[in-house]
Amino acid sequence: MKMIKQTGYKIILIGLTAICLNGCSFFISNATEDFGSSLSQLILDHDDPETVAEAIPAYLLLLETLVANDPENEALLSSTATLYSSYIGLLEEDSNRKKHLADRALFYALRSACSHSEKFCQINTLQYEPFEEVIKDTDEDDIAALYSLGSVWASWIQANKSNWNAIAQLAQVKLIMTRVVELDDGYKDGSAHVYLGVLATILSPALGGTPEIGKQHFERALKLSEEKNLMVKVVFARQYARMMFDRELHDMLLNSVMNSEIDQPGLTLMNTLAQKQAKELLESADEYF
Repeated sequence: MKMIKQTGYKIILIGLTAICLNGCSFFISNATEDFGSSLSQLILDHDDPETVAEAIPAYLLLLETLVANDPENEALLSSTATLYSSYIGLLEEDSNRKKHLADRALFYALRSACSHSEKFCQINTLQYEPFEEVIKDTDEDDIAALYSLGSVWASWIQANKSNWNAIAQLAQVKLIMTRVVELDDGYKDGSAHVYLGVLATILSPALGGTPEIGKQHFERALKLSEEKNLMVKVVFARQYARMMFDRELHDMLLNSVMNSEIDQPGLTLMNTLAQKQAKELLESADEYF
């Protein structure tokens, strides 16, 4: 036991990978879901984005190895999709690489949704009306699958924002997140409201945007998260306050982020990134306004 502790995390990772490659079905069936969940929690609780960004590729390969041995495991597929999607957000601007990784994230998200229920299989190929019927025919048991698919799909669209065919799929993401809110307004501390707020503020009012509706979603997300998720305030400032040229609201939200405690269970990494982005937005405020 003493020797194992001294080898460090790298040897543990190699050992786990070797076990997976040997096809140990007992290990896979009993530990993959716990591993994926624990890994996600560890990443979310970390306070150094650079360290996380450097470590994630190895874990992605490990998760994909686990998926290869348990291809219908919904939780494992979802964890892989979410980790790919999260990794994209930690990368510097590199459109080609982000597009490739976003494709993989959506690939696993769609597989996870299909594993959850046959009604979600090939859902990305459906026309709008049949897609809408599938989403309407969901209940509380589908919330996790819906949110996972919707959030990863939104990230895929962001990575392909220069493609109008991708942008057109924002309507599907909106349907998904609207249904999540209908089924459970407070799911994941109201995170679906953040997506709906962004969707409402992508366009200006002159082009059909609905910023006041977006504001309502951001405010609801703040309330449901008890203002512990600092990224909500950053997105609120960037998407709504800047669009409406509301400097007072903009600075109030961002200064609140800078003066807040970042260490929160499941939110530390996100809050660390939020403070970094808040600082950048404040520094550019004079030029913008």
